[in-house]
Amino acid sequence: MTPDFRQKAISICTDKIAKKGEGVGLSFYAFFKNRNDDPLLLMQVARWWIETHQLDHFVKAVKIRNMLETGA
Repeated sequence: MTPDFRQKAISICTDKIAKKGEGVGLSFYAFFKNRNDDPLLLMQVARWWIETHQLDHFVKAVKIRNMLETGA
């Protein structure tokens, strides 16, 4: 995952938490627009989410943000 994308994902998590509270969950699709304009990045993030960390489809945004901030 690129450093720029990691920062974008942290920002998205922070925004979701601010709008919906600390209990809000999201999937890795929340980091992408409704169209697949960067399939390589999408697959990279999917591997990080599914293969590396074996996360469920929806995970608390707080947990994901913490993982991204610590470099997991």
